[in-house]
Amino acid sequence: MDPTTAREQLETIRTLMERAAIYRRALAPVMTAVGLIGTLAGLLAPLMIRDTARAFAFYWLAVGLLGASTAFVLIRRQAFAASEPFWTPPARRVASALLPALFTGTAVVGPLVNIHQEGAMIAVALPPLWLVLYGCAVHSAGFFMPRGIRLFGWGFVIAEIGRAHV
Repeated sequence: MDPTTAREQLETIRTLMERAAIYRRALAPVMTAVGLIGTLAGLLAPLMIRDTARAFAFYWLAVGLLGASTAFVLIRRQAFAASEPFWTPPARRVASALLPALFTGTAVVGPLVNIHQEGAMIAVALPPLWLVLYGCAVHSAGFFMPRGIRLFGWGFVIAEIGRAHV
């Protein structure tokens, strides 16, 4: 085999391996839709949430579930349109990177709501925790996506920790 052909084949192999390792679904529609859901929920929150810690926590859990479901449907639609499977190895890696922090953010709601019955306490404690955990989840998933996603995750963590120190 001549060196030029070998180089071309090696480049093809590298490209295929990179495609298998990086999650390449279009994130802009997903991020836009989930961002709109969060913005609308934030605008509706004063009308929807009663003055209890439980109502606050479960309202935002419902919003998170709606956002996650919307993301799932949009990503599934993209895979279907591209005639590709939804549950590819990169999709599994992204999901396994996201799940620990997202699960933790969901799991702490019950104990925090039961310990702190006052709405003010949960309104102060829960959102910063959720933002930091979301930033950690996005950063973890970013190892399987383009570099900007990791920076986006760091942005959540740094902004929230910076706000906490003000």
